Amino acid sequence: MTEPVLLVEDELFIALDLQATIEDAGFSVEGPCTTLTEAHDAIDRYGAAFAAAVLDVRLADDTVYPAADRLEAAGVPIIFHSGHADANEMRRRYPAATVCPKPSAPSELAEALRQCVTKPRIA
Repeated sequence: MTEPVLLVEDELFIALDLQATIEDAGFSVEGPCTTLTEAHDAIDRYGAAFAAAVLDVRLADDTVYPAADRLEAAGVPIIFHSGHADANEMRRRYPAATVCPKPSAPSELAEALRQCVTKPRIA
């Protein structure tokens, strides 16, 4: 894969586990970004050219929604991986997004990632 997956997660051990899962699925990782500011910086650096994004909702400095809005506008497939997100609210706000609640088995997240990157892009 040529495009990396953006990883936004502020809990270190979860971020390392997610990074390993994403890499084991055959992708490179940009991140982990632990704050909304870092997520925006990564989006700016890559011009939102990501294969997908795995996003926690609550971050150290804010919620991830402003970054998710930018990614969605750019057509980047989004996977919300959070223990604090209302799945129905996520699906209403981001209809094309995938929601994988914490904790998710690595195989479930890897499969969700593979499915996301094979869908046609909207943007």
